[in-house]
Order: sequence, then structure tokens, then C-alpha cells
Amino acid sequence: MTRRLAAELVGTFWLVFGGCGSAVLAAGFPDLGIGFAGVALAFGLTVVTMAYAVGGISGGHFNPAVSLGLTLAGRFAWRDLLPYWIAQLAGAVLAAATLFAIASGQPGWEPGGFASNGFGALSPGGYSLSAALLAEIVLTAGFLVVILGSTSKAAPAGFAPLAIGLALTLIHLVSIPVTNTSVNPARSTGVALFAQTEALGQLWLFWIAPLAGAALGAVLWRYLLVPGEAPEGIGGDGAA
Repeated sequence: MTRRLAAELVGTFWLVFGGCGSAVLAAGFPDLGIGFAGVALAFGLTVVTMAYAVGGISGGHFNPAVSLGLTLAGRFAWRDLLPYWIAQLAGAVLAAATLFAIASGQPGWEPGGFASNGFGALSPGGYSLSAALLAEIVLTAGFLVVILGSTSKAAPAGFAPLAIGLALTLIHLVSIPVTNTSVNPARSTGVALFAQTEALGQLWLFWIAPLAGAALGAVLWRYLLVPGEAPEGIGGDGAA
């Protein structure tokens, strides 16, 4: 269990550091940075790389919503859910702290939103609470369907990390303007701790919506699509 939790911590660290780091350090630097599309790709690449690297150890969740969805789908044990959440949160906070330490090394740098999520005034496009809630639920549900489908016995072996990483890229391309994209409560929590905005006050939505979306995706998969599938996690080898 210790190795599995360590893998989740490292994988979540990489996701938050790589994905949010691309937004904080590279999205608009100096004037022609990587932009929304580059940030979206960075998040997808973090999942692809760490799913191949440590997915065989922990199942490669890196996200409390994914762990909940896999549990509800019968792919993951309830007794392991809270330890995974703790490891994922620890990895996210450590990544955010590391990113803050690096970014603050630039003279005159201010954290501002620090790649945090939000609605209303904190939404990149000014989207409302209801729009943010719906987007996060629908996109997390779709993410769980991709995860469960690509790791099922019927899916081609070895390609799950690519499908999941591309799905996360697509999710970011759709929702960065709406919420700055969460679909991951750990990712939202880590950076919100360092933001100079009201991100912490809006963090509740980025727990409730992804968890609700994960539950919806798990139910859709388990009862409407392919009942009876058994493999676990993004790694697809039953390691989770």
C-alpha cells in the first residue's frame, strides 16, 4: 500500500506541477506564450506520462474524482479511497508549493489567480456558477466514461493512457474559458491555497461538481454501457 500511495502522490504532483506550471510560467510568457491550447496539451501529457510511469503501481488515478468513480464502478476498494485522496491532496499541495517557490523567483512576480479555478469574477470568461457547475459535472462524467472504457477488457491493451490523456486535453480545450478547468479536486485545492483571489471561497464547487460528475460517469458505465467489467485504474492491469 505504501508504494501505491507514493505513486499517487508522485503522479498527482506531476499533474499539478506540469499542468498548472504551464499556465503559471508559460501560458503568456513573454507575450507569445503557449496559450490555452498549450496548457491543455500540458495537462494531457502529465497524465499520459505518469500513467505509463506509475499506473502499474497504483492504477494511475491522480484525482479524487477518478478514485471515487472507479470505486462506484466496482473497480476500486472503498477501504482504499480515503488513503488515495490523502496522497493525491498531498501531491497537489506539494506541487503547488514547489511551483510557487519557482515562480516567485522572478522579480516583481505576483501570484494572482495562480492557475486556480473559479466562476463569476474568477472565471476566465466570466461564466456563472450554474455554467461552471454544469461544465464540471458533464466533463468529469465524460472523463470517467473514457477511463472506464479505455481500461476495460474489451479495449486494446496498452493504449489507455493515450486515450485518457487526450480526453483530458479535450476537456481543457472546452472548459479553460469557463472554469480554468478542474475536473480534479486535488488540482483545485493545491493552487487555491496560494492564489491571491477568492479561489478558496469557491473551492467547494470544484469538489462537489467533479465528484458528482465522476459518480454520474461511473453509473452510466456500470449500468448502461458495459456491466461486469473488472480491471482497475488507468494502468489497466488491476494494480489499483
